Amino acid sequence: MAYPFERYLNVRNAYGASFGPEGDRLSFLMDTTGVPQVWSLDSPRAWPDQRTFDDERVTFTAFSPTRPELVFGMDRGGNERQQLFLLDEDGMIDPLTDKPSAKHRFGGWSHDGDRFAFASNRRDEAVFDIYAQGRNERGEEAELIHEGEGWLEVGGWSPDDSRLIVTEASSSFDQDVFVLDIESGELTHLTPHEGAVRFQSTSWGPNGGIYLVTDLDSDTLYLARLDTGTGDLDVVEDGGDWNVDGVAIDEESGRIVYSRNVEGYAELTVGEFIGETEIHEFPAPDLPEGVAGGVSFGPDGERFAVSATGNTENTNVYVVDVETGETERWTDAATGGIPRERFASSELVRFESFDVDGQNPSARGTESRAGREIPAFFSLPADASAGETPVIVDIHGGPEGQRRPSFSPVKQYFLNRGYAYFEPNVRGSSGYGREYTHLDDVEKRMDSVADIRAGVEWLHSQSTIDPDRIVALGGSYGGFMVLAALTEYPDLWAAGVDIVGIANFVTFLENTGDWRRELREAEYGSLERDREFLESVSPINNIDSIEAPLFVLHGENDPRVPVGEAEQIAERAKEHVPVETLIFEDEGHGFTKLENRIEAYTRIATFLEEYV
Repeated sequence: MAYPFERYLNVRNAYGASFGPEGDRLSFLMDTTGVPQVWSLDSPRAWPDQRTFDDERVTFTAFSPTRPELVFGMDRGGNERQQLFLLDEDGMIDPLTDKPSAKHRFGGWSHDGDRFAFASNRRDEAVFDIYAQGRNERGEEAELIHEGEGWLEVGGWSPDDSRLIVTEASSSFDQDVFVLDIESGELTHLTPHEGAVRFQSTSWGPNGGIYLVTDLDSDTLYLARLDTGTGDLDVVEDGGDWNVDGVAIDEESGRIVYSRNVEGYAELTVGEFIGETEIHEFPAPDLPEGVAGGVSFGPDGERFAVSATGNTENTNVYVVDVETGETERWTDAATGGIPRERFASSELVRFESFDVDGQNPSARGTESRAGREIPAFFSLPADASAGETPVIVDIHGGPEGQRRPSFSPVKQYFLNRGYAYFEPNVRGSSGYGREYTHLDDVEKRMDSVADIRAGVEWLHSQSTIDPDRIVALGGSYGGFMVLAALTEYPDLWAAGVDIVGIANFVTFLENTGDWRRELREAEYGSLERDREFLESVSPINNIDSIEAPLFVLHGENDPRVPVGEAEQIAERAKEHVPVETLIFEDEGHGFTKLENRIEAYTRIATFLEEYV
């Protein structure tokens, strides 16, 4: 049976859970109304209560540790200028920040529930400062604790509420950790280092130390303890060949949950500290095979809530007993009336690209085949016929993203309609070690595009695939990859779909949000030093080569990749090939409103029916 796209896009997701102060209530986000809103439950699989009723997306929710009230975040029209709001037990909503021109990144409640911390660029759009604010204070009453000089985030309050963890990012793969004394404003640097080193997922431990994941002196991320007095770093759990990519700790009980990313699949370890670096492990929870995260402990540390998804499982919130591993699904996000057994799974595959492991020749003009393996997820429709199956190559963004085995209604729709689906994790993707993530930096940018070509050649070797009906689809940086693949290797493609993609690195860097420019230049190259190179790899400057029909979609309010990227590529490409465009005036970097998603993806499906 072929279900309409609208049914797939009505598959719901529940995630981002937070336990109430008594442990008897759970708040979470769910998109039942078409955009994520705050909902709550007091028992498993009960009918949930909707707590917010806005037309805009809610971005997070966090219960107070002492009162039946919560903080949530919301922006407008996808502009990412998140504001903070207080929702009390009677359903009354008060704006806490009310600075619509600034971004606010929540940094957690104090343990007494009297204050919360956040980072904001309200003083200077290009940098973030650290603020603390009382639960009864509003707007201007927030206390400026520290004036920053870059991209700052708050990692949480110390057990005695006197200090904050502050992280500063120089790039996606280079951070530093500080401790900020709230009363004096003194900032102590704990992680001086040379080169790019990640220090992420910071959390205070039960003994006053800071636990985090880092790749200092390692190719992969590992779990470590950072001594706040000496700055010494001790290994708690070695990641081995795979990243430890997240950690959550309940300070009072010493319970811990951390996740290892194994080939994209999340493997959770649950335990409790029996020393500063030694953990007694408990049985692992029984979660869907796929991706899990967003851990929230109950007030006594005996349970935790976690969001989980898989190839054939839409996202839901599960509650796990720490000591026994007993797992129970609390939310019941609907599947749009589509039986779960109709959803198709994916196979993890690897294909050889153009270079030998450890060598990185330029991609352009390279014809040798040698051996670097690129991982990908490959899905076939149930009725795949030999040599007749069209395929969508769906390229993730980032570029430091990673395609993982999570539920995708778009993928499931196209599989149901007879398309195969191919999701490569080209060089530059996270999850495969530090060396792999840097194989596409700056002058190596086009090597990742060559990986796409190698993936298409692998598809040609699959007996079910029609080599003349291959589609490139991607969003954000994945949109750039679509445009680059269409212009670098024009003979490979039947069509392309560019969603909020980069067409011109120069205009992108000139016009992206001030707070993002320095971080993005660390990945792509500097406007001052690398302008000529940036122009050479921009698809807009190679558009004469394009041969495939192109569909360009964007949000008018996109602060990351400004809408001008879509406008210029559509204008130039239509001189050579059929081009369709769709710009949403109430969206930003991607499409969050249900009616817009339905229009966007229904139009994409019609476009592919015409040309593929």
